[in-house]
Amino acid sequence: MKMTEKQKRFADYYIETANASEAARRAGYSEKTAHRIGQENMQKPVIRDYIEEKMAQKDKERIASQDEILQFLTSVMRGRVQETIPLGLGMGEQKLVKKELDGKDRLRAAELLGKRHAMWTDKQQVENITPVFVEDVPEDDD
Repeated sequence: MKMTEKQKRFADYYIETANASEAARRAGYSEKTAHRIGQENMQKPVIRDYIEEKMAQKDKERIASQDEILQFLTSVMRGRVQETIPLGLGMGEQKLVKKELDGKDRLRAAELLGKRHAMWTDKQQVENITPVFVEDVPEDDD
């Protein structure tokens, strides 16, 4: 089933406002039926799927993925990232210059990457011991 243009507008406004009634009003549904139509639209699988897909896409754009984080840490560790710092020129004047990150920053990036790859964890051999139950408790003859 395909969404109508009005339903698509509803879904887009719902993503913006997170309010079904308001989204219905903005999409062009009547003021009197906006609440009911908003609820009905939220029950339709095609509209719900569209909203979920768009929300996932927005989250992907806003939130760094694991690969993105690992790539950034790797570039920091390898000295490919520079930071901008103010450089005093005297008489209260400054200019912004780029400089490589300090060694401590690169070392920290290497540390974080090492933790990710479990390079610093102690490996301990643990043997699986199965308990043996012995029934040698004497019976009470009282």
